[in-house]
Amino acid sequence: MRVTQSLLRNRQQRPHAIATECGDRTRTWEEFADRVARLAGALRGLGLVDEGRVAILALNSDRYLELLYATPWGGGIVVPLNTRWSEAEIAYALVDAGVSILAVDSHFMGMGEALRRGSANPLTVLAMDDGPNSLDSLITRHDPVEERGRAHDDISGIFYTGGTTGRSKGVMLTHINHVTNSLQLATMMQLPEGISYLHAAPMFHIADALCIYMVTLQGGRHVILPRFEPAAVAETIAKRGVSDILLVPTMIQMLLDHLQAHPQALPSLQRLYYGASPIPEATLFRLFDTLPDCLPTQLYGQTEAAPMITVLEGRYHVKSGPHAGRLRAAGKAIACVELKIVDEQDQEVPRGTVGEVVARGPNIMKGYWGMSEQTAQTLRGGWLHTGDAAWMDEEGFIFISDRLKDMIISGGENVYSTEVENALFLHPSVAQCAVIGIPDEKWGERVHAVVVPKPGAARDAAALMAHCRTLIADFKCPRSVEFREDPLPLSGAGKILKTELRQPYWADRGRSVN
Repeated sequence: MRVTQSLLRNRQQRPHAIATECGDRTRTWEEFADRVARLAGALRGLGLVDEGRVAILALNSDRYLELLYATPWGGGIVVPLNTRWSEAEIAYALVDAGVSILAVDSHFMGMGEALRRGSANPLTVLAMDDGPNSLDSLITRHDPVEERGRAHDDISGIFYTGGTTGRSKGVMLTHINHVTNSLQLATMMQLPEGISYLHAAPMFHIADALCIYMVTLQGGRHVILPRFEPAAVAETIAKRGVSDILLVPTMIQMLLDHLQAHPQALPSLQRLYYGASPIPEATLFRLFDTLPDCLPTQLYGQTEAAPMITVLEGRYHVKSGPHAGRLRAAGKAIACVELKIVDEQDQEVPRGTVGEVVARGPNIMKGYWGMSEQTAQTLRGGWLHTGDAAWMDEEGFIFISDRLKDMIISGGENVYSTEVENALFLHPSVAQCAVIGIPDEKWGERVHAVVVPKPGAARDAAALMAHCRTLIADFKCPRSVEFREDPLPLSGAGKILKTELRQPYWADRGRSVN
């Protein structure tokens, strides 16, 4: 099983059906498959070898989609890059993954050239939009090539996720990882052929990648916006007859706010998938009232699971009736996943007892690229250790209560506090610091820094936040800073007790994530 397999099927069975709609460009599955095969030939001509890396730094587009398929078609491994990362973070991922080809759109061409000049290894930069080395020109100049035919356990992509040591980890996902989750989602949702899916969430994100492969599997239509903008999303759903969409909770709130200010019916929208961070019940109730004919479905997981582990189906998204009371659950394990809650000795705990969520199945990653120790620790005993604390009820629903990993999820993006703390400690005024997540109505959680300044140093929150922006991506930087005179509370082992720091902000809530 390969991610490109469904593309071959669509070309055979649905050649004249619409594959992609992006701006004023529309392509059929026959056209899309032909462009993918030609682009794969171009990549091989540029030096792509089997298991060679092709990175993408761009906003959403049909060309992004073509690269996602052309790279494995040509035998390579795709490396989607977070467009919100700093240049230094992107440079690290390029070197770490051994990328030889970087494709950038017009928004990132300047950074792409800077990365090429600064790279210690040869790096070919492709322009996705215009120019002599653009994707369109390459496709025009090259003949289609036969698919390289990778094995199901070969790596399809390396998706980077934040690291607790301050460095991002490259999650190696195989063809079978992606295909399995696509099949599971399509089956659980009983999706018909020819769905129309709107890509508004970023394509570099593993959640949208799940939907990319699932929509192609169903022979559906990819409708593509470059980025999420509430007005554009509402207009596109109405104009293009979109049936399916995935949004993170912050995006849902912004869309609902737009629809409240500019009411319009969206009768074509049948299914809305959400995940990446927990959602407030109040937002779900607004969603029920605003889009009563749209079926919400929660997907819980992480990049290491490609990303799905559990699903909270639409029938549990109700205010009353026999299925009510499940809105705070993260759902049940999907069909091919085994799930349990374990203690510190990896022994399963009784139902209702909080422990760590562990999972295993054909969708679990091959490991972290170049990180054998971290891989062995995360996959010990053959189970993915998620780092999430939860409890399970008698019917197999899990309820996330906290995070074992020191991670903040803000607006659907993972922020590891150690990385932010490393940046803060480089400021000359900081003697001690801790970074925690605190409740935020818009973003779910907000990055908050607790700082003990050095004697005589100024308490300048703005200066600290500006300092962090020079070192890490903006979304990782503190949005608020709290200064303290006394040392931060420590455990007997000398670790900062972040639970005590978080407690005043979460005291009136039922769990320590928002």
